[in-house]
Amino acid sequence: MENILSIFIRSIFIDNMVFAFFFGMCSYIAVSKTVKTAMGLGIAVTFVMTITVPVNYLLNEYVLTPGALSWFSPDFADVDLGFLSFILFIAVIASIVQLVEMIVERFAPALYNQLGIFLPLIAVNCAILGGSLFMQEREYANLGEATSFALGSGIGWWLAIIAMAAIREKITYSNVPAPLKGVGITFIITGLMGIAFMTFLGIQL
Repeated sequence: MENILSIFIRSIFIDNMVFAFFFGMCSYIAVSKTVKTAMGLGIAVTFVMTITVPVNYLLNEYVLTPGALSWFSPDFADVDLGFLSFILFIAVIASIVQLVEMIVERFAPALYNQLGIFLPLIAVNCAILGGSLFMQEREYANLGEATSFALGSGIGWWLAIIAMAAIREKITYSNVPAPLKGVGITFIITGLMGIAFMTFLGIQL
C-alpha cells in the first residue's frame, strides 16, 4: 500500500507528464486558454489515462512479454509479441477515446463543442501513450501499482493544464510584449513552472 501511494504522489509532482517530460504539449498549449475548457479536457485525459494504462498493463503481462502466452498453451511459451506493443497500446487508447468522445457529446454537448477537434486528438496525445510506455519500462509489480501511476499521471496533467489556464486568464489583463503574446508567453510560463516543480525532487518517497 505504501508503494502504491508513493507511486501516486511521485507521478503527480515529481514525474509530472508536462513539467518533467513535456508530454501532451499540443493540447496543453491549445486548450489552456480558459479554465472551463481546461477542466473538461483534464478530466477526459485523466479518465482515459486511468483506463488505458491498466488495460495495457494486462495486455503487456498476458500477451506481449516473452512467454506471456504460456497461460494459453505451453506451446506458446517461447512466443514474444513485444514488437506489437505500440500498435496494440494505440488501439486500446483510440477505443477508450472514442468512448469518452461519445459520452461527452451525449451528456455535455457544450463542452464537446468547446473542445472541438482536441477531444478526438486525445488518442494521439503523447502523454497517454507515454503513460503506457512508462508502465512497460518500469515493470510495475501488479495492477494496483500500474493503476496508481495512471491516476497520478492523469491528475498531474490535469493540474498542469488548469494552472496554466488560470495564469493565461490572468495575463490577459497584463501588459505582455506583443512578440510574446499567445504561445510565446505560454512556453515561458511552462518553463518556469517546470523549474518550480523541480523542487519536488527533494521529496523522499
